[in-house]
Amino acid sequence: MNMKKKIAAALLLCSLPSAAWAADEEQTSFADRLNDKYGVEMLGFIEGRLGSRLVDDADEDTLSIAETRLQLRLNRDFESFLVQFKGDLLADAVTEEVDADIREMSVSFRPTDWADVKVGRMVSTWGTGDMIFINDMFPKDWQSFFIGRDDEYLKQASNVLKTSFFLNDWSLDVVYTPLFQGSEYIDGERLSYFNPAAGKIVGESMVMEDSEPNSWFKDDELALRLSHNFDQIEANLYGYMGFWQEPEGMDAATGKAAYPPLNVWGASLRSPMLGGIGNTEFGYYDSTDDEGGSNPYVRPSEFRFLAGFEHELLPKLTQDLTGSFQYYLEVIDGYDNYEQTLPAGMAARDQYRHLLTFRLTKLLMNQNLNLSLFAYYSPSDNDGYLRPKAKYKLNDHWQIDGGLNLFFGEEDYTFWGRFQDNTNAYIGLRYSF
Repeated sequence: MNMKKKIAAALLLCSLPSAAWAADEEQTSFADRLNDKYGVEMLGFIEGRLGSRLVDDADEDTLSIAETRLQLRLNRDFESFLVQFKGDLLADAVTEEVDADIREMSVSFRPTDWADVKVGRMVSTWGTGDMIFINDMFPKDWQSFFIGRDDEYLKQASNVLKTSFFLNDWSLDVVYTPLFQGSEYIDGERLSYFNPAAGKIVGESMVMEDSEPNSWFKDDELALRLSHNFDQIEANLYGYMGFWQEPEGMDAATGKAAYPPLNVWGASLRSPMLGGIGNTEFGYYDSTDDEGGSNPYVRPSEFRFLAGFEHELLPKLTQDLTGSFQYYLEVIDGYDNYEQTLPAGMAARDQYRHLLTFRLTKLLMNQNLNLSLFAYYSPSDNDGYLRPKAKYKLNDHWQIDGGLNLFFGEEDYTFWGRFQDNTNAYIGLRYSF
């Protein structure tokens, strides 16, 4: 890490308390005036985060995160419609850039008693998985997830038109995205990854280049969800027509990574069971350019299955201790063709990829201290990812948190093993107003 970045990181975190105190004095009164005069609700926070890699990585900087963020939320409820805004201003010492991100700028209204409409930029989400997404085909930011930003930033915002229709106990959600927006994936610019072409883990010296679909209303996405409750059972059917959210193909002419077309069809159930909550979800990923597994430049079609259970643990001995468990399975469709057409020298994926997750959460000190552990482990790949975290609420305004992102794997090319040089620790301090 060069001296410029060290100084910038220190200044970012040292400036946080004074900026927060200024916000306390100025923003509170301004927020009150804004609400009283215009009916606009204003909330937000200022936070600083600092983190470092715990293993040597010749391909990336030692500093994994060093940033100050200001988020501002504005809501105005008119009689016939609601306007919402959420925007972030980020000063990032790792990239040495200042960036702005609009996470929500939307208008929602109800044209009839049986329909809701929301249009603009927003975060969309659905499905039953805990940090596993089968039918949730909305964009994610895995880079934020892996460097220690708040879990909120795993979900990216996109420009959509969302309409919900209601008929008795049935509901239909339709989300239309006029221009495809893929997920923020690990490309080597900030986090290292395994590059199959190079046959090794690479980073800044070999950043992945992609060719993202960019034609409005042609490269679009449509997501559907049909929901119904059968007594205590929440049932959903899903459909998606669009593209792989990460570049799961390659343009043979340019050599750039590409986003092949993709349709997803699935279903989910959630219900109380055995004193806890159980869920199951299924999806078929129809990779339409795959040709039955025979196209070596496109990820093949897959079946995906998830089953999970959450329950309070040891209620007679302690309070506020919960645990959850998930089993996830990926099955490659047309595996024989996939193996036969795989480029020479490239490691083949297993036909069946098994993944287990476990979450343990404990609340202490009048629920002001939150201790959690989320663990992924794949017995088929023999790799995994651990996310221990602690969050302490000092008072109504101040909060401190910290944690680890621990990657491990027997091989460099497996799903979690490819990120093992990114293992890091981080700490954050937030002031909410």
